[in-house]
Formats: sequence, structure tokens, C-alpha cells
Amino acid sequence: MVTSTGTLPSLLLGTLLTFTSGALGANPGLVVRITDQGLEYVAQEELLALQSKLHKVTLPDFNGDVRIKHFGSVDYRFHSLNIQSCKLLGSALKLLPNQGLHFSISDSFIQVTGDWKVRKRILRLDGSFDVKVKGITISVNLLLDSEPSGRPKVAVSSCSSHIRDVEVHISGDLGWLLNLFHNQIESRFRRVLESKICEIIEDSVTSELQPYLQTLPVTTEIDHLAGLDYSLMGAPQATAQMLDVMFKGEIFSRDDRFPVAFLAPVMNLPEEHSRMVYFAISDYAFNTASLVYHKAGFLNFTITDDVIPPDSSIRLNTKSFRAFVPRIARLYPNTNLELQGAVISAPCLNFSPGNLSTAAQMEIEAFVLLPNSVKEPVFRLSVVSLEHNAHISESSLICYRIQVELKESKVGRFNVELLEALLNYYLLNNFYPKVNDKLAEGFPLPLLRKIQLYDPILQIHKVSGFSGSLRIWGGGW
Repeated sequence: MVTSTGTLPSLLLGTLLTFTSGALGANPGLVVRITDQGLEYVAQEELLALQSKLHKVTLPDFNGDVRIKHFGSVDYRFHSLNIQSCKLLGSALKLLPNQGLHFSISDSFIQVTGDWKVRKRILRLDGSFDVKVKGITISVNLLLDSEPSGRPKVAVSSCSSHIRDVEVHISGDLGWLLNLFHNQIESRFRRVLESKICEIIEDSVTSELQPYLQTLPVTTEIDHLAGLDYSLMGAPQATAQMLDVMFKGEIFSRDDRFPVAFLAPVMNLPEEHSRMVYFAISDYAFNTASLVYHKAGFLNFTITDDVIPPDSSIRLNTKSFRAFVPRIARLYPNTNLELQGAVISAPCLNFSPGNLSTAAQMEIEAFVLLPNSVKEPVFRLSVVSLEHNAHISESSLICYRIQVELKESKVGRFNVELLEALLNYYLLNNFYPKVNDKLAEGFPLPLLRKIQLYDPILQIHKVSGFSGSLRIWGGGW
């Protein structure tokens, strides 16, 4: 039996199948597409890793017997086999439509050294040997599926191997006698190795890879409030050019997971496969996050003057607000204010081609801070995000506006138009630039912490009737 800390299937499938967990559902909130170009890159990288891992493999002993003239039948044993060098010159990881993956290695070479023993009745001899295995070809078909738990399932549907040539060089006492029959030994060595290769691969998938996949977590923590369920929604879908892996993509409350009252939209992705990897995120992920954070009160806020930057010319006091409410400075001279904001309902995000829009409404109530920790309400505002698109261009948020409405004033006339203009000016010149800087900087995807994308493209597309998806096209890893 060959054992290794990094077997062939686990090395190649680790990148593709460690994204999985959870319960099945109707539509995914997140789709990861790996194209044939991406698989080619994975095959190249994993071939180097496999080549280094092979040096740690423990090879099985090899037994047999030969007939030697005047000696009769002689039993021999090759043991303590070690891989001295390994050159995996060609590999390919291809897609099998409606099945999974095809992995192959061709024109490869392995050199093995070890010891031999010969036994003939009371005669016992030993020595060392060197084996060169040339022209190794391996072909494996892997079926990809999903368990009811949402974790991935992989099985070997077919396996074949071929060795073009085996050269055995034997040294030691009477080693020259065994060399006389090296053709028999080499032929048997080849047959045994060819049969063992697929046996080893199938056993490693069944006893190592699949049990490992069943231990994968079903969720990941985002913060103290929310987690991400990225369970498989079904078997990965393979075509001739791409492999689509579909995940639940639901943000849930870590304290009290509640059922979501709406379904994820159907994402009909375009048949595009010119880049290595694609990520498609529907508004389902964002809107489930909105529910969680709204229910936790995370979207509510309180603002006092001490959180205003010290160098700001506008303070949160009655003197600064007299431009909006003239009477407030006379009624409460040089008095600090406190603003309490509450989001009325969870904001809903919608995608459309090249744009995103949201419907959000909050109420802001202002209090004057009187002596003895007394708070006296002075006015109440309604702030609504207009059904206006925020255009996405080259990973930048271009434009979005809000509308302010006075709900109640206990201090007389309120210049709502001036406050609305000031807030929109702040959004345009301060808030959006900071958001755009963050978008340009990027942020880690929880599923791909160890993969770095280059030359990414951000697009927003309409999907099936009423909703949309955000796509990130990765130029490479």
C-alpha cells in the first residue's frame, strides 16, 4: 500500500472542492466558475506539488520468484523502496461534460532504489537494486457530486495506467544471477506497478479524500453577528469549457438563525469562459446580510459631537445648526446635540445591468443635551434613499442620492433643502471617494483566502426577471 500526506486526488481536487458545506436549496446565491484555462493552471501548479510530495511516499514491497538453471526456483523480495528522483513531465486536468474531471499524467519518470533478498532453502543472500520506471501514463476520470448534507462527493469512475519501460539494476552477492533474468523481473515489476497505481488512486480517494471532504465546515464566521452558509446547492455542473460550482451564499445570524422569507433568484450566467475563474453573487447574499444586521440593530447609530473630527468646522451643536434651524441657537445657546438614527426596515439591494439600486429609509431624531443628562427632542427627520442607480464602473461607485423630509420640529422652521444639499455634497465628495478607494484596494473572499486574483473585472448583470447578480471575472490566480 502506498501512503502519502498529499495523495494524487487530494492534491488536484483540494483547490476545487474545499468550498463546500451545508444544506441543499433551490437556487444558489453564489456561483464559482472555473474554466478549462483555470483547470490547466491548477494542473500545472499541482503537478509541481505532487512531484515534491512523491518523495514522501512509502512504496510497497515487491515479491516474486524465478527459475535458475541448476538452482531451481529462487524466491526474491525487493524491500525498503525509496523514490530517489521523479519527473512528471506532462499533466492535464480536463472537464468531462455532465460528469466531472479527467486527470492524466504522461511521459513521466521515476527512479526507485532499495534492497533485495534471495532465499533458496537455507541459502539467504541480499544486496541493493536500482529501478528506472520510464514512460509512465496515468488516466483517471473523477465523478463530482454532492451529499445531502451539501458537502462534496467524489469517486473514481475509471482509471488506467501504462508503463513503457522498466530497467532493474541489481548489485550484491549473486546479483549477477538475478541480472541474467532481469527481463522476467522487469516484466513482472511493470505489471505489478501498473495494477498498483490505480488501486492506490482509488483507495486514496475512498479512504482519504472523501472522508476528508466530509469533515469540511458548513459555515464560516464573518463577524460576531453574522456567518456565511456556503453549502453546495447540487452537483458541480461540468461542460466542455467550464465547471460551475453553486453555493447557498446566505448570510445568517449567529445568535438566532431565522428562516429567510424570500428565495434566491435564478442566475442564468452567460456562456463566457475566456478567463480562468468567475464569481457570480446574486443580491440574495446582500439582502440576507441586510436582514441580519437590521434585526441586530447594527444599522442604527448615535452621533455626538465627540465623534466629529476635531478639525471639522461643523460641530454637532446648536450654533452650527442655526443655519438649518434659526431658533434652535436662541432657545438652546451653545448646547451640544445628539442624533439618533434608526433604519425603518432592512434595506433591499437590487442589481441591474451596470447599476445597483437600493430602497432604504431611516428616521433621525435630534436631541439637545441639557444639564443633568437630560435629553430633550427638538426635531425628527426622515431620510430616504432615492430609487436612483449607483453606477458601477471599473470597480467604482459613481453616484447615489438621498432625500430628506421633516417629520416634526419643536423649534420652528427647518431648512430641509439646505440640509439635504449638504448631506448629498458630503456623500459625493467624502463618502463615495472612501468607498471607491476601498473597492480599488479590494477585499478577501472568504472562500479563497489563499488565492490572489489579477486583472479582475467587475460587472453587474440582470438575471431572470426581477433580480440580478454581481460578477467578478478573475484574469488568473
